[in-house]
Amino acid sequence: MIKSAAAQCNLSVAGFLARSALAAARDLSRTSAEIADEREVITALFDSRRRLGWAGSNLNQAVKALNSGVDVPHLEAAIAAVRRAADTAHQAAARLIEHHGS
Repeated sequence: MIKSAAAQCNLSVAGFLARSALAAARDLSRTSAEIADEREVITALFDSRRRLGWAGSNLNQAVKALNSGVDVPHLEAAIAAVRRAADTAHQAAARLIEHHGS
C-alpha cells in the first residue's frame, strides 16, 4: 500500500514516508487517514491540472484550425473534455478547501 501511494505521488518510498511523518508531526491531532486523504486530493488536483492543460491545448488547436477554415468535426468533444477537466479541478480544489476548513 505504501509503495502504491508513493508511486501515485511520484515519490520514492523513503520520500513518501518522510513527508507523511513530517505532516503528522506538524499536526498531532490529525489522523493518518486525514493525511492520506489530503494527499489523494492534492494528487487529484495535480492530475486534473495536467488534464486541463492537455484538453486546453487540444481545444486551442481545434480553434486554430477552425479559424483557418478547416472543418473541425471533434470540436464539441474538445469542449466537453475541457469542461470535464475544469470540473474535476474545481471538485478537487473544493475538497482541499473543505478539508482544510474542518
